[in-house]
Amino acid sequence: MTTQPDNLSRQDTAAAWVFILPAIAGLLSFVLLPFALALLLSFTNLRLGSPLPTEFMGWTQYQRIFTDTAFLRALGNNTLFALTVVPLQTVLALLLATLVNRPLRGMIAFRSLFFMPVVFPLSLVSVVWILMFAPGPQGTINSLLEFVTLGAWQPRDFLHDTFWALPAITLTSIWQGVGFQMVILLAALQSIPAELYEAAKVDGASGRQQFLHITLPQLRNALIFVVLVTTILAFRLFDQVQIMTQGGPQHATTTVMYEAVNAAFAGQQVARGAAMTVVFFTIVLLITLLQRYVLKHEKAIE
Repeated sequence: MTTQPDNLSRQDTAAAWVFILPAIAGLLSFVLLPFALALLLSFTNLRLGSPLPTEFMGWTQYQRIFTDTAFLRALGNNTLFALTVVPLQTVLALLLATLVNRPLRGMIAFRSLFFMPVVFPLSLVSVVWILMFAPGPQGTINSLLEFVTLGAWQPRDFLHDTFWALPAITLTSIWQGVGFQMVILLAALQSIPAELYEAAKVDGASGRQQFLHITLPQLRNALIFVVLVTTILAFRLFDQVQIMTQGGPQHATTTVMYEAVNAAFAGQQVARGAAMTVVFFTIVLLITLLQRYVLKHEKAIE
């Protein structure tokens, strides 16, 4: 009597394995295997082009990077960048999604306009913003600020100023990436049943009350996804730094990824770069697990 269900169960299990094997192969090939290799190399003294034999060094590379002021500054810059970009970009994406979700003429063009920076390569975006941040009155940002302040603004060289360099990169990153989050939130907004808003209107709920008690709860999963992805991308900051500032001035914009690439290729210190990537991977993994734990805890309370 149980032969047929058992056969069906085995067939379903086999089919499931067939479908997930490509994903598992990709995870092993592009995530777990490179991480294991980086972890192994981080315990050695491997250098490119060095005539010395590769030796096991234990925790020496980790001790060195955590006493390196440039690497510690990179950790601080990454943290500050993430703490700034994640909330600002998420809020801005939500506002834009709400704005372009209105059934007005020309909204498709506006959606395309807001999403267009996401399609552009980061290298192109960085070059454009270098021109906009140009020092002196010929720079677009300086000219705009001087016009808004009626001449009170003194032109600055943003990308070579220790105070303004990181905010300049932050602004560039938000402008380039907010369209991606906007599209995700827009799709979530359009999936909210219209009956909920109609019922709320019948009950006399204001627009603010509808947003707080209908829109935000319905967007919970989409917002969680946006925050997770934005956090990971914020810690992966590299292209803008490489093109716009090269980590300067005085390590004001250096990041963990920039330091790792610079150590492994420019400095030919492969083991040192591997140790930095292991630290970077561990930080991102811990943040992701912490966010998942907090969200599960909140869901359990609800």
